[in-house]
Amino acid sequence: MPSLTEAQLKMLPEMSGLLQVRYRILNMVQMLGPIGRRALADSLSLAEREVRKETDLMREQGLIVANRTGMSISEAGIQILDVLKPLVYEWSGITDLERQLQKYLRVKRMTIVDGNVDQEPSVKAMMGVEAANLLKREAKQGDIIAVTGGSTVAAVGEQLSTASKIHGATFIAARGGMGVDVKMQANTIAAEFANNTGNEYRTLYLPEHLSEAAYNAMIHEPIVKDMLDLYDRTDIVVHGVGSADEMAWRRNSTSDEVEKLREHGAIGEAFGYYFDETGKAVQRIRTVGLQLEQVKKCPTVIALAGGASKAKAILAYFTNAPEQTNFITDLSAAQEMLKIIREEI
Repeated sequence: MPSLTEAQLKMLPEMSGLLQVRYRILNMVQMLGPIGRRALADSLSLAEREVRKETDLMREQGLIVANRTGMSISEAGIQILDVLKPLVYEWSGITDLERQLQKYLRVKRMTIVDGNVDQEPSVKAMMGVEAANLLKREAKQGDIIAVTGGSTVAAVGEQLSTASKIHGATFIAARGGMGVDVKMQANTIAAEFANNTGNEYRTLYLPEHLSEAAYNAMIHEPIVKDMLDLYDRTDIVVHGVGSADEMAWRRNSTSDEVEKLREHGAIGEAFGYYFDETGKAVQRIRTVGLQLEQVKKCPTVIALAGGASKAKAILAYFTNAPEQTNFITDLSAAQEMLKIIREEI
């Protein structure tokens, strides 16, 4: 016998789509508010007319409040979101997709947020919220928390504050400097995590990619030895997963180096390792930073990556990823991964 929600969906199939739209709008107001209609429409890739219609309705229902600075969610709106989330996820198929991918990727927890980060930048903020909430639940007094670089990990730090109640932790940069965008480097992001939560941080001001001679010299420096000790004692890792081409570009690799990676079938990258579609590490960057072997020993691992364009890179990495990983992605990446998996069966 079908459940009440299943019966409702059969009688009013259009209700599922409308509910998802309203849920996404309210969820985004919670994350980005106070926010104006135009900015909200841009964040959701929806027509401003549609956003105006729905937000006017939500304001009448007391779910959002509006003033000169923009729209914000009300306490009643927050309560509605908590009630609606499992229903929206069940109707949209996200819950079932989470179960399937959790089993296939062999991870501890699988979380999928609605949307496509390749087309909707706001989806990255949604992933950041999920990761930040998980970090707040997992972090304990005295924990050493390593964070990598990249805009997706940076989105996690943006969702943290002193109200997050992460006390007595030390945030550390999982790698040295990479590329020219300082804001997206691990050092900067580790500092932001720490500053936002009122904790200490340690940085690694070294180029990520070192020559053999430089590497052998640096690992004996007292400051570097201290960081290596912290890597061995890391309790939580927050990291992204990159595509091979993207990471090679960020490392300012030469055209010959990029071509060599392609010849070896490199698809994904994490922690200085380039992986092919079977999960085999086809190249490893010589770097002073958190190593994959150390990540596998960490009690808690939080990984984030989204966008259908990264589906193959994600699958390549998770072939040998730590089973204690909590993976957060978006719906477009999840659907593309499942499509690839079914094609291979």
